[in-house]
Amino acid sequence: MNPNEPPTIEDKPTPTDDSKGRTSDESKLNQASLNKSKDELNKIIKIALTELETNRGEIQKEIEDLSNRKSQLEEEIKSTFSGQSDSIARRVKGFQDYLTVALQDLAQSAERLELGLQPVLVQPSPLDEKQIPNSTSDKELVPAVADTFSPDEELIRECLGGFLDQPDFYADPWKLRRSLEKKDITLLEDWFFSQGGRGAQPSLGSRQRNVLTASAVISIMGELYGDRFQTLVLASQPERLGEWRRGLQDSLGLSREDFGPNSGIMLFERGDGLVERADRLEERNELPLILIDSAERKIEIPILQFPLWLAFAASEDELYEEEELYL
Repeated sequence: MNPNEPPTIEDKPTPTDDSKGRTSDESKLNQASLNKSKDELNKIIKIALTELETNRGEIQKEIEDLSNRKSQLEEEIKSTFSGQSDSIARRVKGFQDYLTVALQDLAQSAERLELGLQPVLVQPSPLDEKQIPNSTSDKELVPAVADTFSPDEELIRECLGGFLDQPDFYADPWKLRRSLEKKDITLLEDWFFSQGGRGAQPSLGSRQRNVLTASAVISIMGELYGDRFQTLVLASQPERLGEWRRGLQDSLGLSREDFGPNSGIMLFERGDGLVERADRLEERNELPLILIDSAERKIEIPILQFPLWLAFAASEDELYEEEELYL
């Protein structure tokens, strides 16, 4: 062959078996590399999905916590408003009860007052001349409530004046061992001589002062009636009754044996039990003296039928402080 002649088809190089092997190996390598890349990508996607699931669970938990907190806040707001409304309603109801008692007492006093009527002169009719009355009826005079202690006014005022002196810490039992202030004497004078021993009086600002004033009433009743009366105290909580017991013991020089069914003083948490005891005393011709604590918002109507009862009417501030103390 001439070197200067162009190559023919027969002269082109043909691939050998070695080149075919290399091409196959390269394809396998590329496929293996592609499979490896896919595996790595799948691992990355799996890790990302796992993180997303974890974040999703945490977010759902936070949403649940926030929902629970929202519900709790709504309940607290609702209960707080309800409690305030109930407290206001109780204070208003208590004032209404004491106002009702005062009006009832005023009505009873007005009914027993003797009102003088002006005589009316009427010209007799000819028909009336034939009618001759056979008998005249005597009118029964009913004494006013304020006249209940009029016969004993001198003795009562003497006792009240003695309460202004220095306290007698060694006085006999059932005698007042403490001294009173002028405003206390004014309250007792109004209760004895204006209300006739049955009515409500404003609280003196604390249970201790009210118990001391009630002790003065018990001491005077002992001078008037001796052992023919029993004191009945109404307070709706054991703690309040405990304060009454300690205050009466200190003011009158009493012991625990002086409190009980067969003693001089009985303590009641409920009005129905007090009414039942007062009825039994009257059946035995004894006199019940009923003392009602200032924290009592409601007074049973049957209590008002008895001849001697003293209720201490607390102010709104005092009632509010009492509620805060015993809640």
